[in-house]
Amino acid sequence: MQTLVIALASMMAVTASVLGGSLLVASNAPFDHAFARGHGAHLTVQYDAAKATADQLAATTRVTGVTAAAGPFRTATVDPAPGAGLDLPAGMKLSPMRLVGRAEAGGPVDQVSLLAGHWAAGPGQLVASADYSGAQLTVGQQLRVGATELTVVGVARSVSATADGWVTPDQAVTLGGVPGWQLLYRFAQAGAGADLAADRAAVTAAAPAGAAVGSRGWLDVKAGNTKSTGLFLPFLTAFGLLGLGMSVLIVGNVVAGAVGSGTRRIGILKAIGLTPAQVVGAYLVQALVPAAAGTLVGAVLGNVGAGAVLSGAEQVYGTSSLSVAPWVDAAVVAGTLLLVAGTAFAAALRAGRLRTVEALAVGRTPKAGRGRAATRIAVRLPLPRPVTLGLARPFARPARSLAMVSAVLLGTVAVTFAFGLGSSLQRIQQAKQSTADVTVIGALPPGAAGPPGSGPGNSSGNVAGNATRSGDTAAMLAAIQAQPGTSAVFGTAHTEVGAVGTTGSVAVTAFLGDASWGGFQLVAGRWFHGAGEAVAPTGFLTATGTRIGDTVTVTDHGQQLRVRISGEAFSTQNDGLALLTDAATLAAAEPDLEADLFYVALKHGTDPDAYTDALNTALAPTGARAETGGGGGASQLLIVLDSLTALLTLMLIAVAGLGVLNAVVLDTRDRVRDLGVAKALGMTPRQTVATVLASVALIGLAGGVAGVPVGVWLQHLVVPAMAHSAGLRLPPAILSVYGPVDLLPLLLGGPLLALLGALLPATWAARTRTAVALRTE
Repeated sequence: MQTLVIALASMMAVTASVLGGSLLVASNAPFDHAFARGHGAHLTVQYDAAKATADQLAATTRVTGVTAAAGPFRTATVDPAPGAGLDLPAGMKLSPMRLVGRAEAGGPVDQVSLLAGHWAAGPGQLVASADYSGAQLTVGQQLRVGATELTVVGVARSVSATADGWVTPDQAVTLGGVPGWQLLYRFAQAGAGADLAADRAAVTAAAPAGAAVGSRGWLDVKAGNTKSTGLFLPFLTAFGLLGLGMSVLIVGNVVAGAVGSGTRRIGILKAIGLTPAQVVGAYLVQALVPAAAGTLVGAVLGNVGAGAVLSGAEQVYGTSSLSVAPWVDAAVVAGTLLLVAGTAFAAALRAGRLRTVEALAVGRTPKAGRGRAATRIAVRLPLPRPVTLGLARPFARPARSLAMVSAVLLGTVAVTFAFGLGSSLQRIQQAKQSTADVTVIGALPPGAAGPPGSGPGNSSGNVAGNATRSGDTAAMLAAIQAQPGTSAVFGTAHTEVGAVGTTGSVAVTAFLGDASWGGFQLVAGRWFHGAGEAVAPTGFLTATGTRIGDTVTVTDHGQQLRVRISGEAFSTQNDGLALLTDAATLAAAEPDLEADLFYVALKHGTDPDAYTDALNTALAPTGARAETGGGGGASQLLIVLDSLTALLTLMLIAVAGLGVLNAVVLDTRDRVRDLGVAKALGMTPRQTVATVLASVALIGLAGGVAGVPVGVWLQHLVVPAMAHSAGLRLPPAILSVYGPVDLLPLLLGGPLLALLGALLPATWAARTRTAVALRTE
């Protein structure tokens, strides 16, 4: 039993620690290495070509603190159309592209990695970014920008994410679109956000007033690349600390229990010649052997878990997938073994200090006087005598009881935390979906839009434009409104724009109709009211450096539109680079924007399945289809998080239960003679079970009462940290998941865990024959 408990406790600690440590290294090292290798830009600044010349901007590269610079490069934000070799479904549009005129891929800053083909060497040639959101472009395909044909001659990647594509400097001037300048800087001090903000202020102050229209720092680029793995770190850290704490507690308790129950054996060993150091060494090895086995198994499980998480991440910069660092395994295994050795040594030291005569003379009975006051109080309770005997027992062995309380406490913390984490993740999944009863999907070509499956305003992909014809949209809306049972309906159109302060495109969900009932979660502020207002996710506000009440300029089909931010929305669409607004906001640039999705609320009592069948019949001429629910399936990332949470929680519960089991086994063995006396006086097997179970009831209750608040606190600490790692802020409804109905079962979980841990030794005690028990010393 002791061997199993120590092995499992060590395995739990190592598994969680390897998972957390591997993800921590994997989420940072690849970007840092690629950034250093490519001389990435600490700061990318976009300037207005109408307000500054190249010579004026060159002065910004001589500002104090600038160690290297590249540019100014002429830029053009354009709306490309597919050309020869690029076959897109009918009606599908490409995302806007920010093209940069660069004569070569290298340079002092942002050395672009060429993945295929060659660099643009003349007019009509384009090097496409491998990270362009509109489509996966390959060498040989063509794009049309106005009257200009551009042939993709290469595919490249910028570690600083500076462009969607590169052309020659002369070509950038002739493309039209929205003109600008781009300058790339490296600084002596740019490791922190405050340093980078000071650098940004210095270089933009050296430019003509109002010339700087946007910027992006390298820390934002890094955060975007480490987001998927960084999301796991806070909760794995929490489980790792819980596992380490439980390992220390249980290993110390097991070794101390072994010393306490083996006092007479220790005296015999000393009597036959073992030195104190040899006795300590014996108990130390007794703990280290199973701990070594547990750490090896835990390292394997941790590597398997980390590999499963990292296999779903993107390949970093076209090289290789993220992998577990071997030194993490070595560090965690060595650290855990040292921790176990230190804990076991402290407990075994008592065995080395015991005097031989004292050890031989001492039995298993607790010191006189311990627990007598508790016994006198317990006998006055209106409970059966076997129960009162058990209730008083923890006070006879206060140190052992405290260890059991701690084990139950940690187990309760794990369960409470896991419940809160799982509930928050479930609410996040629900927040990504509409509360609509029925979703109507327009006749979109495959791959044209992402919302089916992720809810309005939370497309997991980048919508490539509106693909539903105006006539179909009107017919769809008419069919929905005419269908009996329809209570309310709104539509969403999806497009993309450019925004000052961002590189790449911003996904826009434009609403047609009142969407106030759609279930959208706001972190702060209010929903937009009419044209010219929008709500933005945290990612957009962070990337653009704006806040609620600010006005941002977006570029849509060559037109610049000013939009006021009225609220901060919870949305994961396009990694937070998104806007949710009224369709009228974009009317000047896209007057023909039509809805590609409709969300329907049904009247009370309407059968959703029957309504959907009837509506599909009415929608047949339009090619649209209706589905029950607001759309969306479980996110793969959330499934992985839920699975890891369940696995680690079960491991912690198992370790806590086995810790209680080991302690009760030791306690039952210590008092086996007392149980024999009680049986001789008439105690039945059922009463024996009741006595043993009652001895852990108070322990379980104390651990549960203390563990639930700690688990709630841990959930309120870790879940926001996970959201912060993903560049999100959470609405209060997602964080506050514990209600009175939930807390009561969690409080009772402590006593249940203790009773389950004590059930096996209680059964063993009940089956022990009276004569055998009386003969046991």
